[in-house]
Amino acid sequence: MITLEITDNIAEVTLNAPEKMNALDETAIKNLGQAYTDAADAGVRALLLRGEGRGFSAGRDISNVDPAVDDAYEYLSNLVTPVLRQMAEFPAPTFAAVQGACLGVGLGLAIATDVVYVAENAKIGSPFANLGATLDSGGHALFTERLGAHRTLDLIYTADLMSGKEAVEQGLFSRWLPAEQLLDFTREKVAKAAQGATGAFLASRELVAQIRDQRIGLWESVEQENIAQGNLCSSADYAEGFAAFQEKRKPNFTGVLIKGS
Repeated sequence: MITLEITDNIAEVTLNAPEKMNALDETAIKNLGQAYTDAADAGVRALLLRGEGRGFSAGRDISNVDPAVDDAYEYLSNLVTPVLRQMAEFPAPTFAAVQGACLGVGLGLAIATDVVYVAENAKIGSPFANLGATLDSGGHALFTERLGAHRTLDLIYTADLMSGKEAVEQGLFSRWLPAEQLLDFTREKVAKAAQGATGAFLASRELVAQIRDQRIGLWESVEQENIAQGNLCSSADYAEGFAAFQEKRKPNFTGVLIKGS
């Protein structure tokens, strides 16, 4: 079950099947995509993704999967991947609060989110050695980029899981917190982002994606920064930010995107 609540320009999307550690079947994946569509249509200025109960998401729901007829490619390529792309391209900053199990497709949901805060008790890694399957949903790219080839294959071969604290210390995600503090902390940061200059945030996200995915170098990234800054000059939030600085007051950003964006 996927739920969506919208309050004060903030969308909160909840993976709400705690009895199965928020494992995701085909229907849940489709409903998750619809929740992001509805949140985007509502024009929210920030989004929080979280899991109800002890775990964020244990990944694909395989409780009723018959391996003799299973089409994993269909599930991953035609259902999961389009939703991950949709999440990564959401038209506002996105945050995830990750506690407990964050595995497989569940890990992919975190990878597709802009900012990920994890509980100290989070469990992150590749459990697939016990299933005769392989890591999916972007896990190879994340682990290899952040941890290196040897540590990645160590996790895959052994099925050992990292705690949230270990994952942050090794560069996978942003910050770790005690489990009881995670949701309040994340909601506080989401609320702050929802009051920010959305256009500027999305420009930075695009630059980060270019550096990560296209491997652009220093001077090309500088030029892309110059272009982005030039484009932002025509936004209402840019004018408001400068006016607030000059008038020594707090800015009141509207989050209106640049024309033509």
